[in-house]
Order: sequence, then C-alpha cells, then structure tokens
Amino acid sequence: MSRSALRNRPLLRTAYTQEMAMLNTPAKRRSVLAIVVLAALLPFVVTDDLLLVLTLGMIAAVGAIGLNLVTGYAGQVSLGHAFFIGLGAYTGAVLGGDPEGPVLGYGLPMWIWLPAAGVVAAVAGLLVGPLAVRLRGLYLAIVTLGLVFLGDHIFREAREITGGPGVGRRGPELTLFGIDFSQDGEVLTRGQLQFLLALVFLVVFAVLARNITRSGVGRAFGAVRDRDVAAAVIGVDLTRTKLLAFSMSSFFAGVSGALYYAVVGVFEPSAFSLLLSVQFLAMVLIGGVATISGSIMGALFIASLGRISGEIAHWLPFISDASGSSGLLSVFQLEAILYGLLIIGFLIFEPRGLFGIWLRVRNYWKGWPFSY
Repeated sequence: MSRSALRNRPLLRTAYTQEMAMLNTPAKRRSVLAIVVLAALLPFVVTDDLLLVLTLGMIAAVGAIGLNLVTGYAGQVSLGHAFFIGLGAYTGAVLGGDPEGPVLGYGLPMWIWLPAAGVVAAVAGLLVGPLAVRLRGLYLAIVTLGLVFLGDHIFREAREITGGPGVGRRGPELTLFGIDFSQDGEVLTRGQLQFLLALVFLVVFAVLARNITRSGVGRAFGAVRDRDVAAAVIGVDLTRTKLLAFSMSSFFAGVSGALYYAVVGVFEPSAFSLLLSVQFLAMVLIGGVATISGSIMGALFIASLGRISGEIAHWLPFISDASGSSGLLSVFQLEAILYGLLIIGFLIFEPRGLFGIWLRVRNYWKGWPFSY
C-alpha cells in the first residue's frame, strides 16, 4: 500500500505489532505527551499544599495499579492490599531509617531500600499465591482479608521495628542521586521536588504495567479472569499465572507504601487497617477495573476526597471541619460516607468508572455530529 494511502488512513493496521503498540494512534501519542508536559509544569502554578495532595495521589496510583493487576486483570479478589503496603513501608523505613534512632534502622540509600521494599512485599505475595489456586471469589477475599488483621497484630507487637501504636516511627530518608527531596532546594521547593519524583515513578510503573498487560502474561491474566477452567484447558498454567499476579501486585504495593510514607514522614501501625484496603479498592472501582489509566484517575480522585470533604464542611453547618467546630458529622466521617456512596454509585450507574466516562466523551466527539 502506498504511503499516501497510509497517511489518509492513519488508523489502518497492516501488522500485529502496530495493533499491539502501546500508543497505536497519533491522537494517543499527542494526548499522552500533552498530559506529561502539563503534569511537569503543574508544580510551578499550584500551591505546595495542593501539590502534596497530588503527590500522594500519584504515589497511591502505583499501588492502585498493582491492585488492578491482580483484581482487574487477573480476576483474583484481594482485600489484603493494606498488608503489602505496610510491609513495604516498614521494609523501607528499616533499611533507610536512622541507625541511631529509637527504632531499628540501617541508613541505606534510597536506591536500595525502595526496590527492597517491593521485593519483600513480592515474596509475601508469593506465599499468598498458592492459596489463590485452591480458592476463588468470596473465599479468596476472606483469606486476603485475614492478612490485614494478621499484619495489624504483627505491626503493633513489633515495637522495635514499628515503634508501636500511638508512637510510630519516621519514614526513610528521601535522598536520591545526591538530591534531598525532604528539603527545599536551591531552585525548587520541597513540594515541587517530591511532586516531580512521584511523577517519574508513576510514569515508570504505569509503562511497566501497560507492557505487562499487553504481553503473554497479561493475556494469561485475562484468560484466568474470564474462566480459569477454560484457561487451564488451553494450556495456561494456573499456579504460575496466579503466583505472578499476586507477586507483581505486591511488588507495586510495596514500592508504593515505602515511597508514600517516606513523603508523609511519620506513620504508625493503625495506618494499615482495613480502611486502607477499602480505599485502594475504591480507587480501582471508581477509576475503572482492568485499566491503567483508570487506576491513576481513581487514585488521584480518592486522594483529593479528603480536601473535597474539607471544602464541603465549610458550606454545610452540620459538618464539623478541621478547626474543631461542633457538628452532626466530622469531616472524616463525611469522607468515609463518600467512599461508600461513590463505590455504590459507580457500580450501579457506571461500572467502568471514570475511565468509562472518558470513553463515552471520547466516542461522542469522535462521531460528532452523528449520533451513531
């Protein structure tokens, strides 16, 4: 086919490699480039308090992508994501923590403690994987839910590592390539440095997850999710596939937990409760199941929900805000209520989440002004 014909039909595919390409249309390439450029410019036009919300949202998006790999793509229901995030957070804190502090720390650099946090969480995920071969659905969900309570007990009792309830410990030092991300630099502020760091990690892990989903492993995930018996008949190794799903998901969770609480600074065992698992599940459901973009959308939305609840409290007199004013509901109770309402609402009215809404808008304008 001539080059002029290909230029006139940019969506025409002449090879499988074109169809499987990550950015297989000019519109996708332009839009992704525009989003990355706008995100890189955002720290220079947004205040530091809002930058912190977006930074934590992007870091949480890495963990949400991991949960989407095992739940959305592989179809293995997991309610134990908080356990793997906590495991990564404490691994990073121990390896990168102050050796002279009141709790255990080795003072290792970030390029060691951050991947180590993911590896330790991935090893724990490998221990859960064999259970997924024998269990599925509600039974698997209950088993993974037990991990949260098991982790809560371990984190509370291991005081020499975690500091114990009500005390906690500091996160690891955020220093990479000679740049201290916990202090203001000569040109950029602390918030701007941490935002750019989180953006780089989000892009790296989003690209990694996208490549996983369009590989043979990703297609095996989809086959197991749709019907594991049929997948086994056509040659998919169920044990290997489910082990890979849980280990990959746990690796993403471990890295996310270590980086998240390094930015937060101080954390304690109560941070890794069932509510944290529910929050990540809400990120996946609200953003969009089995979509990388949806995981990012959902994480940013849920991370902003606390700030949105605070703004609502200013307008509704029966909700007490952070200033301590009395009211029928606290801003934290309002945030928990919004979690539930959003999950129910999206499951009923838009099961594909925010990504589904984006698809509707995109498809409308692609066909406009025609209605078909």
